[in-house]
Amino acid sequence: MIRKTRATYLAATGLAVLVIGISVTEIPPRLIWNASASIPIGLYRLEPPTSLALGDLVAVTPPEPLAQFITARGYIASGVPLLKRVAALSGTRVCRIGTTITVDGQVLGQARDRDLLGRSLPVWQGCRLLAGGEVFLMNREAEDSLDGRYFSPLPVTSITARIVPLWTDAAGDGRFRRPATGAETAPDPTIHHQATER
Repeated sequence: MIRKTRATYLAATGLAVLVIGISVTEIPPRLIWNASASIPIGLYRLEPPTSLALGDLVAVTPPEPLAQFITARGYIASGVPLLKRVAALSGTRVCRIGTTITVDGQVLGQARDRDLLGRSLPVWQGCRLLAGGEVFLMNREAEDSLDGRYFSPLPVTSITARIVPLWTDAAGDGRFRRPATGAETAPDPTIHHQATER
């Protein structure tokens, strides 16, 4: 009887320690819901950003002072990642001349002078050859996306995850669908593609 009580006590104690351990251990989320218009609204799976390629969708924690600017303006809440597409990797020449953004001489899009509320947006000018450890992020499909058009290249270490669409409204018609197999990252075919290990 004592042996059975002791076994029950040890099992209960072990279970309690396990529950407490799990409750205080931070388990990173594996799914994220995007509600912004920068990329299709919907559900995405988070994966480690071990190997990045042009066209990949990524979650980004912006560095300071950019993070403070974005939250102060109310673009996103503190701690919420930006979801962007990889437009250029190390060794690529990225330019902003006036409002025109180019990557290796190809026009990717235009920057705006003001946001939708009429507030001026950050401006960088000139050309940069991306060094190792740098990435340029831009959502070409969303003309009003707050991306590299305004904050220039970022450290690749600001990328916290590669994101893969699971169930999105990619067509913008209010119908959520699972993407076709192989369409998870859909890189832009007009850009010279390269990959990088992280």
